Amino acid sequence: MPTVPTSTTVTRFAPSPTGLLHLGHARSALVAWRRARDAGGRFLLRLEDIDPGRCRPDYAAAIAEDLAWLGLRWDGAVRVQSRHLAEYRAALDGLAARGLLYPCFCTRADILREVEGAASAPHGPDGAPLYPGTCRALPAGERARRVAAGDRHALRLHMARARAAAPGLLFYEEEGKGAVPCRPERFGDAVLARKDAPASYHLCVTHDDAAQGVTVVTRGADLRPATELHRLLQALMYWPAPRYAHHALLLDAAGRRLSKRDGAMSLRALRERGATPAQVQAMAEGDQA
Repeated sequence: MPTVPTSTTVTRFAPSPTGLLHLGHARSALVAWRRARDAGGRFLLRLEDIDPGRCRPDYAAAIAEDLAWLGLRWDGAVRVQSRHLAEYRAALDGLAARGLLYPCFCTRADILREVEGAASAPHGPDGAPLYPGTCRALPAGERARRVAAGDRHALRLHMARARAAAPGLLFYEEEGKGAVPCRPERFGDAVLARKDAPASYHLCVTHDDAAQGVTVVTRGADLRPATELHRLLQALMYWPAPRYAHHALLLDAAGRRLSKRDGAMSLRALRERGATPAQVQAMAEGDQA
């Protein structure tokens, strides 16, 4: 799948065009860009626009403009996920053919009602209650009838079968730490596709890292737990496993990570206030914004 020599360092910056970039994004882009440039490698830009309800073309254009203003030039064409839906569908079909996916017709409200009635519902790494497996045991005929009828559903990974198909201990390589053991079963039967998002972040990111020959994944420490699930998908799909370098998050004065939801100041606003690219880079490399 990779199209570059394995000795070449390839990193990527992969934002979702759901808003303007802020300093937290600038830190992630800088880490990936410098990691590639210091090694004489390649720095890629990928737009993770798989959610059509939240992603907008004007934000995608703004991402390219902000990176160019910062002086972070990328190599090659920008990969836009919404143009590769057939590839994700093929990956999902491959998992389904091996009995590793099943349709789930439960709504979020259904799941919450069921887990609230449990004495001690298990929770995943993100703190949310794990899916209790309601649709896992549905007869094949009922599944087929409901899918054919157009019932809204998600596609979930059958975690027990997936672990059986990728037996033994899984590890990922974290730069500076070495091999880190993985327990993807902590995620339960994770969603890999739903009607409003043809493929999940977990599937798309692992697929694209392999397709683009990414050798070092640099991303925020908040995504470190997800790496355990990503390693399982890589093992199931026989995709190469990159190294990982999770960096510290940029925090605001209250100690919260910067986010669009909390109104973090955009790079465009900083630029309009007269900040230079060098000043913004220095701010992105600080401990707080």
